[in-house]
Amino acid sequence: MKQIILTIVLSNLSIFCYAQKTEPSKTVDNYVKNVIQINEIPGMAVGIVKNNKIVFQKYYGTENLESNKKVDSNSMFRIYSNTKLMSNVGLFKLIEDGKLSLEDKVSKYVDNLPKEWQNIQVKNLLSHSSGLPNWIEFNDISVNATNAEVIDRLSKEKMEFETGDHYRYNQTNYLLITMIIEKITGKTYENYIIENQFPDSRNQIVFSSNSVEKIPNRVGKYNYNTTKKQYEKLTAIEGVRAHSSNGLAITLPAFLQWSMHFSKNDFLKPETIKMMWQPFNYKNNGFEFAHGWEITDSNNIRSYGFSGGNVSAYSIFPDNDMAIVVMYNGNKGFPVMYQMINHIAGIMDRKLMDPYTLAEEITIAEPYVHPNLKKDIYGYKIEKDNVIFSYQYPKNLSTEFVKSISVAGSFNDWKADNTSYQLISKNNNTFELAIPKSNFEKGKTYTFKFVMNKSGWLTVPYNAANADGTQDNNLTLKID
Repeated sequence: MKQIILTIVLSNLSIFCYAQKTEPSKTVDNYVKNVIQINEIPGMAVGIVKNNKIVFQKYYGTENLESNKKVDSNSMFRIYSNTKLMSNVGLFKLIEDGKLSLEDKVSKYVDNLPKEWQNIQVKNLLSHSSGLPNWIEFNDISVNATNAEVIDRLSKEKMEFETGDHYRYNQTNYLLITMIIEKITGKTYENYIIENQFPDSRNQIVFSSNSVEKIPNRVGKYNYNTTKKQYEKLTAIEGVRAHSSNGLAITLPAFLQWSMHFSKNDFLKPETIKMMWQPFNYKNNGFEFAHGWEITDSNNIRSYGFSGGNVSAYSIFPDNDMAIVVMYNGNKGFPVMYQMINHIAGIMDRKLMDPYTLAEEITIAEPYVHPNLKKDIYGYKIEKDNVIFSYQYPKNLSTEFVKSISVAGSFNDWKADNTSYQLISKNNNTFELAIPKSNFEKGKTYTFKFVMNKSGWLTVPYNAANADGTQDNNLTLKID
């Protein structure tokens, strides 16, 4: 059955380039159903906004494994860290109103901060460049601890790095954002967000970071236990202090309405959004991240968004007047939210067809569809006096946006942009490069990977016999 499903997926992939000639919503629906089947996802909701109109809104499966209640327009999915998007909008509204500045020190709004925290600015919280200890990593902090008690406990820990140096995801940043919002507005964080961003959909959202709290229509989250080979319901309780970072549960209609309000500048002026989406300048690396938003480029078209809990994702494509919401409650294998967002975007607009993401999706899905594939040497063969590196892009997919395939490894200092190691396009989506055997030392083991468009490091297929099994799971090459 699963082999049939993969065939369907591959068939659908082959027609995505022509989705505009058929009915895109039908193609999206078929694709979503295939993803659900392959990954054994209990329940899901998917929505698309195009030109400020809802063009796709569908529901699949059940809210919980303990009941047969179907996912519908009243189902509230907890979106976890996607909640940060609403927090970001709320904070930038205060900036727009002149009540706050990105350059302000946090200590201007939050009293009794440790000495080492005094120079942290608001922009460091949003860009995750604060260097603060992450409260979620300390088990001795009670779920009922006050904000002051949390800060007092964290003050006993060293800063993780110099403020502004680099990006490191951190929930303490949003605890402080909550405190800033509440200090300036005189309201609770929750009331401020609801009043300003969900005034007409109050009954379609709820703030709770308590996974076992009984809330009508709230969808449960499940993690798959690979040892027991079964789903287990999440029971984590993180308390009120996590609301601004991961506590929002929301229906799909409410999320889509929020997106349309955002696109129509009902929340923020265009110049404020531009400021919010400006990449932060980290001192010590080239990581690209805006003020609370992830930045993604598909074929040089920029989008902004975030994900949460490995079960939700949101992306807005401003140049295409489109936004996509994906929410689900668990999957058996690798989290699929980013793959789905990018895939659906490509169906809706072929200019957003990301060849790297499509290739990754097939590679990652294959163990669940063909779990018993024979182990084989992958990525190279030896013919006469040459090592021939070979990469096979899925044969039924268009290579229009594949600008380059290169090989990078220990033999060329892992430089993906080395033109001497760029593969040449052959027939049937095959890319090859011949390198003299004399370039490699006999008996020495080299590690390598393929890279698409100079930045997309391609996942090694699970059935590659020459994988090194490290965290990066590189391919190996050895000349006898």
